[in-house]
Amino acid sequence: LGVTSGVTHAQAPIRIGASLGLTGAYTEFGQTIQRGYQLCIKHANEKGGVLGRKLELTVQDDQSQNAAAVAIYERLLTQDKVDLVFSPYSSPTTDAVAAVTEKHGKPMVAAGAATTSVFKKGRRFLFMLLSPAEVYLEGLIDLAAKRGLKTIVVIHEDTLFPKAIAQGTVDLAKKRGLQVVALESYPRNTKDYSQILAKFKAANPDVIAAATYFDDAVAIARSLRELDINPRIFAVTAGGDLPKFYETLGRTAEYVYGGSQWEAELVTLRAGGLVPIARQYPAAREFVEAYRKEFPGADLSYQTAQGYSACQVLLEGVRRAGSLDGEKIREEIAKIDSPTVFGAFRVDQDGFQIGHKMVLFQWQDGKKAIVWPEELAADRPRFPTPPWSQRK
Repeated sequence: LGVTSGVTHAQAPIRIGASLGLTGAYTEFGQTIQRGYQLCIKHANEKGGVLGRKLELTVQDDQSQNAAAVAIYERLLTQDKVDLVFSPYSSPTTDAVAAVTEKHGKPMVAAGAATTSVFKKGRRFLFMLLSPAEVYLEGLIDLAAKRGLKTIVVIHEDTLFPKAIAQGTVDLAKKRGLQVVALESYPRNTKDYSQILAKFKAANPDVIAAATYFDDAVAIARSLRELDINPRIFAVTAGGDLPKFYETLGRTAEYVYGGSQWEAELVTLRAGGLVPIARQYPAAREFVEAYRKEFPGADLSYQTAQGYSACQVLLEGVRRAGSLDGEKIREEIAKIDSPTVFGAFRVDQDGFQIGHKMVLFQWQDGKKAIVWPEELAADRPRFPTPPWSQRK
């Protein structure tokens, strides 16, 4: 997507405001999305800005709290009178903030919300970037079914996004003939998962799928080892993709699968896979290289690409509209059908994402290996996961 238009003149900058969870429960995700936003703005400004004006971004910390985010966006739109807004992180926070942006007619491309219900409330100015939560582990279920696995346990944090992932995973499993042994939830900020997991040891399920954020993904993996529970496949969702997941767990993270919206590994596949990759993720290689130059040593996760591409889509809408009028921008975003750094972007009449596809990775020798879908898979899954007693 192009993000520039015209020549920069001595005009006031276009001001963009947002909140993110830079502290609190979503810290890991908020910080990496912010870096994506920042890099996109830098690249747009290097090419002359948009509508002949430079871009100026202000991100405030909502402390991963919905009420704080709502207050920030109200202030951004009524007092600061920003020209555009970027989205916060998480489905619950985006849902809360969307009520504000909708009221003010400000288009918002959701960089960190994947729960279907958020986009099915008749809102006109909210657009989905991600694949929906319900298909986060589609690759996992496909893998399990093709390898003849029979039983699955699904656990999840009892909040909006993980709950949607879990229910979607259960539905996919049933369609593929897997027996769902249990669907179990746990409260946010749970510290000890041993009681929850111990209930499943006797059942010895083939698959354990956990709809997680970062802290619970780490803690559940540790508990499985401590309790000597040995599924043939174990998967997590958000958090399992972060380099910090492996840094924290070390060899305990080996063989763990994760659903992902995007991976830097997609642009470093062996030569035979580069043609479809280049077609589906244009400029992704340049994005990865630019990110590592701009933020040396910082984690590069799919949330970073989400932030960058949500910015790309919004700025493309502004460019096509030739205006900062919210209604005109909304109309143009609704018509976009283009690949981004993050992958395809195409929404239906509800602003619901119908173009983007997930991938499934597995931690192998300390690196993420793309193992699904087959046309993008650079590696084979290491299957089955060996028992803890047989690991080094």
